[in-house]
Amino acid sequence: MIRFVSGAALLAVGVTAVYAQNLDVIKQRRQLMQSIASAGGVNFGMMKGSVPFDLAKLQSNLKSFQDEIPKFKALFPDDSKTGGDTDARPKIWQSKTEFDAAVDRFGAIAKATAAAITDEASLKVQYPKLISEGCNGCHNATNGFAPSLGDSFKKAKP
Repeated sequence: MIRFVSGAALLAVGVTAVYAQNLDVIKQRRQLMQSIASAGGVNFGMMKGSVPFDLAKLQSNLKSFQDEIPKFKALFPDDSKTGGDTDARPKIWQSKTEFDAAVDRFGAIAKATAAAITDEASLKVQYPKLISEGCNGCHNATNGFAPSLGDSFKKAKP
C-alpha cells in the first residue's frame, strides 16, 4: 500500500511538473506575442495616421520584430498544445517545418520592410506588405497557425 501511495504521489508530482512547464511556455509565447502586437499596433497607427509618424520608433519596433520573432520556434514544444488560454492551432505541430518557415519569412520581411521605410510615404506602401505577407503568414482565419490578426489583436488588448 505504501508503495502505491508513494508511486501515486511521484506520478502526481511528475504530471504537475510537466503541466507547469506547459503553462510556462504558453505564458512565454503569449507575452512575446503581446510585445510584438504592441509594437505592431503603434506601427499600424502611424501607417493609418492615428499615431504621429516617428521614424526612430518605427525602426525600433521593426528591429524588435526581427529580434523577437525567431524565439517563437522554441516556444511550441509538444506539451504546450493546450491550456493556458492558448490560441495556437494544431497545425503548428502537424506542420512544424511550415510553421518554422513562416516565422523565418516574417523575420526576413520585417528586415526588408525596415530597410525600405525611410519616411511616412514609404511606410504607407511598405507596412501593408509586412502585414499581408508576414503577419498573415500565421494569422490566417481559415488555414493559419493562429486566429486571424484582427481576432488576435482584440484578445491581446489589456
